[in-house]
Amino acid sequence: DSTRRALTKVGQTLAFIDIDVGKLLAKNPNLITSPLLAEYKHSLERILKRVPHMLSETEEQLIIIKDKNGVNSWQMLQGDWLSTRTFDIEIDGEIKTLSYGYISGLYQSSNRDLRRRANQVVYETLGKDEILWASAIRAICADHLQMCKIRDYPTPMTPSLIANDVDQNTINNLMQTIEQNVGLYQRYLGLKTKLMGLTKLANYDILAPLPNTPEKDYTWSDSRKEVVSAYAGFDLEFGDWINEMFEKRHIDGAVRKGKRSGAFCSSWLIGKSAYILQSFNGNIGDVYTQAHELGHAIHDYLGSRAQKPSNFEVGSCIAECGSIFGELLLTEQLLSKAKTVEEQQGILTNILDEFGMAAFQVSARVFFEKSLYNAIEQGTFLDGETIAKLWLTAREKIYGDSVDWLKIMKWEWTMKGHYYIANYRFYNYPYVFAQLFVFALYRLYKEQGKAFVPKLKSLLAAGSSKSPCELGENLGFDITSELFWKKGMKQAKEFIEMLEKTL
Repeated sequence: DSTRRALTKVGQTLAFIDIDVGKLLAKNPNLITSPLLAEYKHSLERILKRVPHMLSETEEQLIIIKDKNGVNSWQMLQGDWLSTRTFDIEIDGEIKTLSYGYISGLYQSSNRDLRRRANQVVYETLGKDEILWASAIRAICADHLQMCKIRDYPTPMTPSLIANDVDQNTINNLMQTIEQNVGLYQRYLGLKTKLMGLTKLANYDILAPLPNTPEKDYTWSDSRKEVVSAYAGFDLEFGDWINEMFEKRHIDGAVRKGKRSGAFCSSWLIGKSAYILQSFNGNIGDVYTQAHELGHAIHDYLGSRAQKPSNFEVGSCIAECGSIFGELLLTEQLLSKAKTVEEQQGILTNILDEFGMAAFQVSARVFFEKSLYNAIEQGTFLDGETIAKLWLTAREKIYGDSVDWLKIMKWEWTMKGHYYIANYRFYNYPYVFAQLFVFALYRLYKEQGKAFVPKLKSLLAAGSSKSPCELGENLGFDITSELFWKKGMKQAKEFIEMLEKTL
């Protein structure tokens, strides 16, 4: 609690700095074009966009206090309640009581019945607390709508668009491209159905491993060689920087009791480097995780050398560029070394599973969140069942009838923490953006070869000194156009066609 109080104080102080700078820019807009402030130009432009929506210092301070004791408490309740739930499930004839973090790991088990039972147990349990989940999401969404009106934002998505440095037209075209290509994703799901030896996929099969994919164990040294080689094949400097991360022991990959789950890369601006945390168990997924997080490290490496602190932190839409690109480089290398059809199928389904999740399943989450605000504005009371219907409608837009869903999956929205982040709404579309953006970059790389290398380096070094739109223009792209997003889809289609040829 002392940490939360300290963060509230910091938030209050920083809020006033933005207000003061905003007022100054509003009175003297010519400051933005001053040669003395050239390197801060884009940062100042972003502050100026927020000026019409800023309130007085007193009002801003009251909002911070209000949030601390209001919507932030709903956010904490959702997280704390989920993290303290336990789930009873039979494994190898023994009833085990697992936390959500442990039982969710069974979703990708090679045992299909275990996957089904894990999903059934989790959502049966969470569904019993529908009143709690619905109350939290209803309060947070209603508060956001009210604050948008007070700050005079035209739509509930506008604050997120400003924060992510993109415009509504770009996101509309992105989401329209997704809707126009759900058939492509369903085509892939049809292929996976055949590879799984099923007549139809169930929801617990979507991300499941293929039954005939050979399992290979990787040592830490094996993984290092694989990942360094993948990046070095793109650019020798990239390979050297990745190797340096290993040499300086900036990657904590040990599996230890009490170590948090998941993986992340933490920037080290002063040291012009980064640190990575992961739990390395030696499977191919861990190798991909390493490649992903080291892509973030390269982003940090380049950005910390090119930018001042004010331009270093990258927005959500661009933050995944280095990491997803690294996954694609690893995929390319693994495919070139695959000796059997089964190996090729395993590699291709791995990258397409990730693409399908980030581009399509996450899009359903965007549609769902929009429907929540629409429902509130229309006077609909969001109880658990009503929210569940909105969830199913959004899911249907992506999957159609290509997947059989357990009925209990209507409660899937209850555990998606993104919907409960009080002051960060529309968390999901940047991940859709990043996936298609990087697939388009990778396609450009395949077309241009080594001529593309300095272009990617320039993009990763830009930090937040340029908008995503400007970064696209530097590469010859217009990201506001549907044509750009279709380029990313073409790369996904190429992977799907490669998979089809293996059947």
